[in-house]
Amino acid sequence: MESLMRAGALDRKITVERSTEIVAPSGHVSTVWQPLMTVRAEVREQNADEVATGFGETEAETLIFVVRWHPAPITTGDRITHAGRVYNIKQIAEIGRRRGWKLRAVAS
Repeated sequence: MESLMRAGALDRKITVERSTEIVAPSGHVSTVWQPLMTVRAEVREQNADEVATGFGETEAETLIFVVRWHPAPITTGDRITHAGRVYNIKQIAEIGRRRGWKLRAVAS
């Protein structure tokens, strides 16, 4: 059974951002990240995974953010900004029925 979410444990502030395309009057299309929501979160797990790149192996910081459920849908195309860093959302798991989400994200 999933552990309970306690308000006191939600001690971090994160912003979930969504990519949107903007078309300039000249017709140039650019992609910008717009804030979707700013919420309180708990960081439950941190680790550094070694991932293979074209130049060898490197470490990628993975964090699990636990947040309360919100009516705006979060997708793996969104990203999280936290403590000045950007994290790409890789996995979303619902906690209970509309109680919360566990967001696994990797630093970009």
